[in-house]
Amino acid sequence: MKTPKKRKRERKTSYKKRFEMLKSGIPRIVIRKTNKYLTVQYIESTNAKDKIIVSVSSRELLNLGWPEKFKGSLKSISAAYLTGFLAGKKIISKGKNKSILDIGLQRNVSQGRIYSALKGLVDSGIDISHNEKVFPN
Repeated sequence: MKTPKKRKRERKTSYKKRFEMLKSGIPRIVIRKTNKYLTVQYIESTNAKDKIIVSVSSRELLNLGWPEKFKGSLKSISAAYLTGFLAGKKIISKGKNKSILDIGLQRNVSQGRIYSALKGLVDSGIDISHNEKVFPN
């Protein structure tokens, strides 16, 4: 019996999905949630080696005017939208535009934080295939 790879055992990577994304040759936008923050990264892959071009965390919103008393809400839907919008503006300033969404093994919850960040990316001008039904109201 073949032993599964470490990242697959730890439920961090789906190698089948990753391989499909790498085959496309299109850069990925990776959205990850933690218990406190949300991170959006623009990643280009060459020879299966990832290079992070732009990385934005919702933690950066504190430097841009997010009220300090609402520091605990940096994982909210509105903070996710602003993080996605900020990431989109940084990606466009680097001269990039087209990408695909990579949510990894996170649950696919319609109208959640991940799709709020995606809405921010789309509103900033990033070209990502999406369905309007999954965006929060």
